[in-house]
Amino acid sequence: MEIIDRAVRGGYAVGAFNMHNLETTQALVRAAEQANSPVFLQVGRAIVPHRGLRAAYEMTRRVAEESDAELVIHLDHGPLEEVYEAIKLGFHSVMFDGAHLPFEENIKVTRRVVEVAHDFGIPVEAELGKIPDADEQVDWSSYYTDVAQAERFVAETGVDLLAVSVGIVHGVPMSSPQPLDIERIEKIREVTGIPLVLHGASGVPESEIRAALAAGVHKFNADTDLRHAFRAGMEAVWSEGDRQLEEAMAEGRERMIAATVEKMRLYGCADAASLAAAA
Repeated sequence: MEIIDRAVRGGYAVGAFNMHNLETTQALVRAAEQANSPVFLQVGRAIVPHRGLRAAYEMTRRVAEESDAELVIHLDHGPLEEVYEAIKLGFHSVMFDGAHLPFEENIKVTRRVVEVAHDFGIPVEAELGKIPDADEQVDWSSYYTDVAQAERFVAETGVDLLAVSVGIVHGVPMSSPQPLDIERIEKIREVTGIPLVLHGASGVPESEIRAALAAGVHKFNADTDLRHAFRAGMEAVWSEGDRQLEEAMAEGRERMIAATVEKMRLYGCADAASLAAAA
């Protein structure tokens, strides 16, 4: 996958962000333009039940076609039939999430997904380990990605990217977050030999983001921080009294653009698109 291969060579990571409507899609694309950054536009678990996979993809594609930015339309956390539908629709990459399956079955089903997707030139992301919701009380030893399982899983499935559980959560914890297990990231990267993905990057301290990047993570998924920025913009407009919905969403869009550019700079992918074009 060229966008990730360049990130590995360049020592940076690419941001992967979910959109929820037209305005949030525009925010991500405009942020990529402003930062001269590649970006994954993720069709995720919130928008699909709301709009349907086809409608979400077509909305994203229309906005993407109006831009010269380097954009990847990516299916996030897709079940099996949805992954196959995404391949037919023309998604640039897909994530099959079989982490809930027994390990042997996960290998079997993921391997078949990879075979089909690769026939269409589409890379596949998979996940091992479990990622809890923010502030959920868990026994982390049962949630972390097992290093030996990761090695076997990648070898037998041929996935292009592996999302790992190393102390991350979905959402932003109100309490002190679990420190990332950087050593585990290093070990998984060493035994698998492929780029790793960190979901739930919202709320993770910047120092840990940089350490995870150095250890082998080259795709960061973040959503909550950007949704909060969009929401703050809307609330700021409505705090002034009764205003049109479009005014509130426009301010939300501007704040989400700024928050996304900040993420791109943290991940090191800002200006990476310009460097690629010049190469």
